[in-house]
Parts: sequence; C-alpha cells; structure tokens
Amino acid sequence: MTDLGLRFSVDGPVARVVLDRPEVRNAQTPAMWRALADFGRSLPDDVRVVVLSGEGQSFSAGLDRRLIMGDNDLGEEPLLSLGAKPTEEVYEIVAEFQAGFSWLRNPNLISIAAVQGHAVGAGFQLALACDLRVLTPDAKFSMREPALGLVPDLGGTQPLVQLVGYSRALEICATTRWVEAAEAKEIGLANIVVPAEELAATVKDLTDAVLTPLAGAVRETKALLLGAADRTYADQLKAEGAAQERRLKELMAAFG
Repeated sequence: MTDLGLRFSVDGPVARVVLDRPEVRNAQTPAMWRALADFGRSLPDDVRVVVLSGEGQSFSAGLDRRLIMGDNDLGEEPLLSLGAKPTEEVYEIVAEFQAGFSWLRNPNLISIAAVQGHAVGAGFQLALACDLRVLTPDAKFSMREPALGLVPDLGGTQPLVQLVGYSRALEICATTRWVEAAEAKEIGLANIVVPAEELAATVKDLTDAVLTPLAGAVRETKALLLGAADRTYADQLKAEGAAQERRLKELMAAFG
C-alpha cells in the first residue's frame, strides 16, 4: 500500500507497519489513518506483536501541513473545513481518524514503536499509541498541535499523562517543546534508547521476548494494566482474580 505512504506485512505472530513517505519525513494524512484502522481490523487472530517504524531519517513529522488549510494536491479535505460541519459529523470524522491509532491499544496485541528522528504531533501520538517505544539517540518528540491552534486529538493525551504525569504532560503540550531521547528515557516516554545501527536488532529482541510467554497471559496482563488507573485497589484485586480464573480455566482446557 505504498501509494498511501504505508507498507504492511504479516509474518506469523508479528505484523509490521512502515510509514513510507520519507520525502516528507513520513508526514501523515487521513487516508493513512483510515488504512491503519483497516489493517488493525484485518489482522489474523494469531498476530501478537505489531511493530511500527518510519522509512528514512524520521519516524513521522506529523500531519502533512498541506492539509491544514486551503486546497491541496492530496485529494483530502482541509482540516480547518471541519469547523463548518455539524457537531455530530465532526465527532464522527475525528473518531474515524482516531481509529487509526486506538487499535494499537488492543489487549490482544503488544505494539512497539521504533522511533528515529522526528516524532511530531500525529507522529508523537502514534508512538504514544504503542505499548513500548525504542528510540535512537537522535529521536525527539513534540506535541505541536497547540502551536497551530489545535489540540492533540488522536488519542495521545491519555497515554502521555499515564507515562509522565499530568503536570509534565501539560508542560510538554503547552510549550510544544522538543523532548529529546535522553529526557524521554528519563521521564518514561522511552523504554530503551539504542544506537541507530542497533535499532532493528533491539526491536527484534524485544519482539522475541514478549512472544515468549503464553499469549493469553500477556493479553490478560495488558488488559489489567490498561484498566488499573481507572479502578480502585479493591476493584483491581477483583479484576486480577477474574483474569486469573480465566487463565486457569484456559490452561486446564489446554493441558488437562
């Protein structure tokens, strides 16, 4: 699907998505978000890991700036024209955009972003949609939407707060500043920072590691962790018990 600036592949339990518009630093379009959502919905049940990466020197420079206002040659409606539409239609369109990101939170999958160079705006949010982030030393994040008079609306605000806390998340967004790789590792945005020549091998090792435990155990654990912040401690204990009961029954059925 290179005509949309994306490459998809599935190899057994591992799916790969490559942003492939290096001439514009992998800037994104709504057509790409729709294709991402379609790919997520079409994945075989035995896929357990999704790896996202960007071709060239950058992960993604965010939304293609030609789409913000006025005519463009991309066959897409300018973003600012959404403001003239009825409220419910705007909600539906934004939800359609968000679907290109939200499937990466599916408990059935572990998603890994391999980030080099710029990850700006939608690029930052795509990395945030993933469960794990492996960075090269030149990687840097920025939530640029407020600088354009917009808000981050592709699902990145919640994971950002979960990773770095409210105060730092607000500071990052409100100032639109760069968060470089070393700081990203320090504050929890990056799991690992490795030299560029080790990026692919490190992602491969991480992929192999998360594939080692039984799929059901990883699935249930991710679901527990995703919901932990919204539960009381007592409710989390109950959720753990329910998840363990499901695992024990599945194991008994498989090995008993």
